[in-house]
Amino acid sequence: MDKIKQNSSVLFYFNNSKKWLAKISKKESLHTHIGIIKHSDAIGKEYGSRLITNKDKYVYLLKPTMYDYVMKIQHGTQIVYPKDLGYIVARAGIGSGQKILEIGTGSGSLTSFVASIVKPRGHVYTFDVDENFMKIAEKNIKRAGVSKYVTQQNLDLKTAKKLPFDDDMDVALIDLGDPWLIIPQVRKMLKGSGSIFAICPTMNQLEKLTMALVENEFTDIESTEHILRTIEAREGKTRHSFQGIGHTTYLCFARKAFFGRPLKKLLGNQNH
Repeated sequence: MDKIKQNSSVLFYFNNSKKWLAKISKKESLHTHIGIIKHSDAIGKEYGSRLITNKDKYVYLLKPTMYDYVMKIQHGTQIVYPKDLGYIVARAGIGSGQKILEIGTGSGSLTSFVASIVKPRGHVYTFDVDENFMKIAEKNIKRAGVSKYVTQQNLDLKTAKKLPFDDDMDVALIDLGDPWLIIPQVRKMLKGSGSIFAICPTMNQLEKLTMALVENEFTDIESTEHILRTIEAREGKTRHSFQGIGHTTYLCFARKAFFGRPLKKLLGNQNH
């Protein structure tokens, strides 16, 4: 039986739109529209139990999953949503023990999710140039409980004189406004057949990125968009939800290959 203790993480669940993620502290309370939820009332209870608020509403005490941490993450930038996270992990074949390169940490949603997959033997090495975003990401990664498997560094890999890795990364994840400019450097850090996943908000970015991938000898190039539509299933009146997550980003996948021709230098030749 998994019981809730002091400092345990709990998702107080009322319904799909009203739920609160918290670390249990005896002296803390949540003041909500459905009443006051006292943390102390949760201590000693089994996950899955429910509490009654002072307004006679009940909340379930659920054990948070990585999905919950991602959806409740503090936003400094646009996050990568679970509908995209799952496909990234499956398509790139991300698994335990792998070394992951991430360029553009953002709010740390992708970082946290991937770290939860590659642990305990793998590691995520993530780079960003904005110290403010990095501080937000650090808090989110810690809250998700995966700090041990993540190394953050403030470094612009597009201009770095020396790259931190030499063809030993399994997967590279790129979340930049101009991902095509980093492809030559990423190639040098990836293993043969290593995968790239780039997050592109616009089709113009996707087009420039694809040209750079071909120029730098990547194959199995695929661009996708993932739309999630939820269903409200209720007796006698099941229908599509009026709310849902529509377009969030485009994803571009590719693998490092060897075309058998001299590589043309992309740096300095691409239009910014």
